[in-house]
Amino acid sequence: MLRIAVPNKGSLSGPAAEMLHEAGYRQRRESKELRIVDPTNEVEFFYLRPRDIAIYVASGQLDIGLTGRDLLIDSGADAEEILPLGFARSTFHYAGKPGTISGLADLAGKTVATSYEGIVAGHLAEHGIEASVVHLDGAVETAIQLGVAQVIADVVETGTSLRNAGLEVVGEPIMQSEAVVIRRTGADPDDPKVQQFLRRLQGVLVARTYVMMDYDCRVEQLEKAVALTPGLESPTVSPLHNEGWVAVRAMVPAKEAQRIMDDLYDIGARAILTTAIHACRL
Repeated sequence: MLRIAVPNKGSLSGPAAEMLHEAGYRQRRESKELRIVDPTNEVEFFYLRPRDIAIYVASGQLDIGLTGRDLLIDSGADAEEILPLGFARSTFHYAGKPGTISGLADLAGKTVATSYEGIVAGHLAEHGIEASVVHLDGAVETAIQLGVAQVIADVVETGTSLRNAGLEVVGEPIMQSEAVVIRRTGADPDDPKVQQFLRRLQGVLVARTYVMMDYDCRVEQLEKAVALTPGLESPTVSPLHNEGWVAVRAMVPAKEAQRIMDDLYDIGARAILTTAIHACRL
């Protein structure tokens, strides 16, 4: 039975549970449940603190886990990313008082406050910067005002919290994070149970990215239409009862669907429909 670690709370928990449900796995009904078994799919889920998941997976007690790339790197655990999941995206930056720091080199000799000590220490070492790192569990924006540090390193989304604290972003991003699937470093990459699990999640990712498009067009316009909707291998084309017309079906990127519908209409296609894809295997 495949043993999988899942975030029990926080920004990762809800989207992870939704993705697993879309992939056909049973999920817990109450937040107090710490372990559930899905006998149909031969999977056992353990609901753990997101920060602890990489450590449990690295120990070999659990086969794989869903966590954040930032939490994986920050943990220093002997685990590796095997599949990005596309949600819970975040960007890490340094920040300080305006005019006090212009670049990474200016961090030398400074104290940096952060909730992600492992990430920051590794980034500073990678660039040969000698600085002190102070670990705080949250609200790091106040560290400079209270004199604990001269610089902070944290997740930056809109930058509103930083501006409200009188701070500004410094330099290039430290890292880009998102939810990922991880496994113990050195684990069998061809484990059939793990591969099946990854295929299911990949199917969800594709289903979220594409829609199925159906439309009718005249035969003389078919080549132009197919150029707009090439599909993954090629579109399905079927003759209609009315001579000279064909029905076409193809997967198209969801974010481009409206533009493609407009272009198809302009070349004479009609009855253009899109439908959501709930699951797939490619």
